[in-house]
Amino acid sequence: MLGRWKTYAARSGYVYEYCYQGQSTRSDNTEFVFEVSADRRTSSAVSVLLPHEVAAGWERDRAFDLRGNERYAIVKTALFQAFDERPAPADMRAPVLIRRADLDGIVETLGIL
Repeated sequence: MLGRWKTYAARSGYVYEYCYQGQSTRSDNTEFVFEVSADRRTSSAVSVLLPHEVAAGWERDRAFDLRGNERYAIVKTALFQAFDERPAPADMRAPVLIRRADLDGIVETLGIL
């Protein structure tokens, strides 16, 4: 494990535990991986994908370069949104894909800029 386990009480009614495992850069995305559990007995890897074209387009439009800690905050917020919106832990097996509209909303929520 790279990080420490943290807890998030989702609007879906589940309490998730998650631990950041790291990131990797692919041809189209930066993939952030979290280990996630909803029952403290089993866990699985959940990928949060930040497409390069989404981040680069946002940065170009705002003339603002996102720093690493800002990207992590965006990804973590997207993970929390998935915890809140997906009805059951089994639905967390699908990757979380950050779209441009998601990025705009998350950046506003976080007060980046």
